[in-house]
Amino acid sequence: MLRHYDSSMCWRCFSNLNASDPLAASITEAEGSSRRVFLNQLGVAGLGFTALLAGTAQAQVDVGQASSMRKLIPAETLEASARQQYRQTLGEADSKGALAPDDYPQLKRLRAIAARLIPYTAQWNPDARKWKWEVNLIGSKQLNAWCMPGGKIAFYTGILDQLQLNDDEVAMIMGHEMAHALREHSRERLAKSKATSMGLSVASQLLGLGQIGDVAANLGTQLLTLKYGRDDETEADLVGLEIAARGGFKPEASVQLWKKMLGATGGGKGQPSFLSTHPSGNNRIQELEANLPKVAHLYEQAQQNRPATVLN
Repeated sequence: MLRHYDSSMCWRCFSNLNASDPLAASITEAEGSSRRVFLNQLGVAGLGFTALLAGTAQAQVDVGQASSMRKLIPAETLEASARQQYRQTLGEADSKGALAPDDYPQLKRLRAIAARLIPYTAQWNPDARKWKWEVNLIGSKQLNAWCMPGGKIAFYTGILDQLQLNDDEVAMIMGHEMAHALREHSRERLAKSKATSMGLSVASQLLGLGQIGDVAANLGTQLLTLKYGRDDETEADLVGLEIAARGGFKPEASVQLWKKMLGATGGGKGQPSFLSTHPSGNNRIQELEANLPKVAHLYEQAQQNRPATVLN
């Protein structure tokens, strides 16, 4: 049985409980290696041609260009920090018996869903082809899921169990979290924050008059506590919706997911920070509903291309 451990982190995109530092121990390299190769075991490595086509497909949702501000922090440095934090997070969970083993049914389910989404990530960030994607499951009652820079994904059992999510709804959450990493929202947020705190203008940074690139090497737990803005959340909703649709998951599940989330959080009552920094649930539902027609054909095409299930 997968044990739960108390973590104050919440699903930062959909609630606003304050996060604290849950990071302590490190996971062994051997165990981490077995988790890093899960996509090869699922056969994603054989989807290279599909991924290539996906990477050049025309986007159906309109989210504009990613902010150039993110370039103030080197992606490689940020991803290295993310890898370190991810190992520490898994180590903390593992030390408490709360890290799902590779053969755990819910973890296998998550990785199977990821295997259908990852081939469609490169169109949003070409570097995603080089990422070593990982998906892990942590035993906790928190409604929590996230994706760090470089494709490091974690789900908490609470969000799966309490919301009774089906595969389509899980795919919407996973696509949303992937989108934050693909559009480099953490990188952008950190760059803006550090530039502001250091009193540096964007112009001076771009001209090389200030140095903030090294801040990503000393992030501590910031990657787990960053709060995204309204535009980031809307962007992640729509990009995640398209990725999930291309992967063959029902677009309408995005709306159903938000209705479940609103029910679980009391419609947003009692969470003023959430309502002040994120679009309200109803607004997000309206935005998603407006974009369903744009991705409906992607879902239909994916269903047509999926191999038929053989029943014994």
